[in-house]
Amino acid sequence: MDQNTPPEELTGELEVGKPYTEAAGVTAIVKSLEHIVNGTDLIRGLKVLADLNQKDGFDCPSCAWPDPDGHRSKLGEYCESGAKAVADEIMDKHTASPVLFQRYSVAELLQKGDLWLGQQGRLTQPLILKPGATHYDAISWNDAFQLIADQLKALDSPDEAIFYTSGRTSNEAAFLYQLFVRMFGTNNMPDCSNMCHESTSVALADSLGLGKASVKYEDYEKADVIMIMGQNPGTNAPRMLTPLEEAKRNGAKIIAVNPLHEAGLLAFKYPQSPRDILFGGQKLTDVFLQVRINSDLALMKAMAKILLEEEKKAPGKVLDQNFIQQYTSGYNDYVKSLDQFELNDLAAQCGLTVAQIQEAVDLFKYTPKLIICWAMGLTQHRNSVDSINEIINLLLLKGSIGIEGGGASPIRGHSNVQGDRTMGIWEKPKPEFLDALKRVFKFEPPRENGYDTVAAVKAMKEGKARAFFGLGGNFAMAVSDTNYTADALKNCKLTVHVSTKLNRSHLIHGETALILPCLGRTDKDIQATGEQFVSCESTTGVVAQSHGSVDPISSNLKSEVAIIGELAKAVFSTPTETVGRDNNTSSANLPGRYYINWDALIADYDKIRDLIEKVVPGFDNYNEQVRKPGGFYIPNGPRVREFKTKDGKAHFTINAPTHHELQPGELLLMTVRSHDQFNTTIYGNDDRYRGIYNERRVVFMNSDDMANLGFTEKQVVDLHSEYNGQKRTAHRFLVIPYNIPQGCTAAYFPETNVLVPIDSIADKSHTPTSKSIVITVTPAAE
Repeated sequence: MDQNTPPEELTGELEVGKPYTEAAGVTAIVKSLEHIVNGTDLIRGLKVLADLNQKDGFDCPSCAWPDPDGHRSKLGEYCESGAKAVADEIMDKHTASPVLFQRYSVAELLQKGDLWLGQQGRLTQPLILKPGATHYDAISWNDAFQLIADQLKALDSPDEAIFYTSGRTSNEAAFLYQLFVRMFGTNNMPDCSNMCHESTSVALADSLGLGKASVKYEDYEKADVIMIMGQNPGTNAPRMLTPLEEAKRNGAKIIAVNPLHEAGLLAFKYPQSPRDILFGGQKLTDVFLQVRINSDLALMKAMAKILLEEEKKAPGKVLDQNFIQQYTSGYNDYVKSLDQFELNDLAAQCGLTVAQIQEAVDLFKYTPKLIICWAMGLTQHRNSVDSINEIINLLLLKGSIGIEGGGASPIRGHSNVQGDRTMGIWEKPKPEFLDALKRVFKFEPPRENGYDTVAAVKAMKEGKARAFFGLGGNFAMAVSDTNYTADALKNCKLTVHVSTKLNRSHLIHGETALILPCLGRTDKDIQATGEQFVSCESTTGVVAQSHGSVDPISSNLKSEVAIIGELAKAVFSTPTETVGRDNNTSSANLPGRYYINWDALIADYDKIRDLIEKVVPGFDNYNEQVRKPGGFYIPNGPRVREFKTKDGKAHFTINAPTHHELQPGELLLMTVRSHDQFNTTIYGNDDRYRGIYNERRVVFMNSDDMANLGFTEKQVVDLHSEYNGQKRTAHRFLVIPYNIPQGCTAAYFPETNVLVPIDSIADKSHTPTSKSIVITVTPAAE
């Protein structure tokens, strides 16, 4: 077993059942309660769940799906995935106290699976792994902050430090974090967006002038047609199924585009609906297009060509020519570019017939009320930015941007990943944001772009960066090319992780390593001025407050805001003088800093929101607006047909499809989540919607491919990828026959991240290409 990756042992208990044809139902309720009682007592768990996603409660630590603008169910405004995330966080039957780390060395913990690591419970005490030590030991908060400050100030340049952010970080913590980092002197702020929806942000910014969804929650219920692309809502955003069901009952049609038949795309049994429980769930998908992996761009072009032909048959009834002329640019060149593609060729590239695509187009050809939503099935390919731009082309043809019931709807993963970017967590900050920081805080922020996630890993591997600070997340397992990333982290002088629970990244460490335990979303946050709340932004741009519900598991936990503020105090303090507004000297190589009362910001988060209001557009009267039940929508230009592009227009773009020419014996692999998983957090070994139980090391394969390659069901195989002459291997997977297009395969991450080369990234966005990995499969080595 490689010491950097999860253990490769198979459980020996794999059971394969029939895949589900509908999502949720009573089983989802039962599974949610099972997770609660496994971690805490039922009464405590139910109390917390009652507050989850309520207007006076806390924001779900799972996905970024928005809450209903109006009424919210008092029976439960959450899904199975959210319940699992909460159960994982409020666990109090076990704690990862210093005793655990006295019992197990780092080497011994590395032999444990990721599920086992998470089941040890919440971290309770700051921990340090000293150079050459075998075990983590307890350390005081003051000593931890001073150690980090000393290491950071000893760097030759601020650019030798990497400051990573996970999506669960609140707006208040994110703003304070980026302020501290830029005052330190660098823009090295990679975040989890770099690994998931960065392609979306780049594409939408280019075409619409804003890298966010143009729809509101209520638009789903008003749409005539909803197209779901590269997404598995039943597992990754189950609360999305509720407005989809409502849309269906209002007469909407749903088109699903995906290589896999997923339960959440087929039907939904609403657990709170007696009708659904008694008579069965609501069928969701009207047309299912089972495309080959990474053929979405070709599909969009085929649909556009059909729309243009339909417009010739019924001029003025298919395309919105008024919208195109008034609000867009590049239409004529775009239409002309379609002439080089044959419809039959585009359909064949998708693995579909022209008739299948025509059936889908017929559903929306006469209505502009079209929503297209997508997730990482589209964002993690080399041509992802082009694919998303092609989605926008289709929406622009229909005039579907800036109307009720229509628009672009990327489905974000982490619960505040979008808010973090709004707050300035970005390695490529806009000049106007930096100008605002300079105006408000009277310092000159660094202007050069910093490292994104992939570039940060390379910088650590090459010795250009020597300190890593992670605000949340499981960096080592989330990033591509697992072994390369591990070697990069090991090359650091210092690695620090702010975390709620133990994960593998804590065990893949630099010369000195620290774990700093923080409060979670469910925890009450008591500071000097009383109980605090934080705020988060949903995928539709709603900013709302979030209050913890339970007492922290340990009195030794600090909020992320407090951790950042205390660290800033340690870094910017000097033993002999106070660094103030007019003082141009400070310790080490740090320039003079504008005086900030970090203690006041830690004590009262309203003061942080006052600062955000001065820097970030759209947050006027922040403290007043965020206290409104349900929060507020921040400004969104495309939603009102205002496009902040260079010419003030929405842009048609010209994009070329990518055709994967596979050699004999090669397959195209996409990584997916199991149902018992959220990102790299593993809640269990089941994937019941796909019929997989008690095992994660499986590879889904077309039956014809199995026959051609000579594999049998449950045969143990190794997966290999080769890139630029270097071969990578993921060992010991069980072959499972599955309904997936020929030439395509799927397997879970993070187990298969080892196959994704660090240099294989999307054009323009640099997102790892985790959804299109060329592999070969061989019988497992003995």
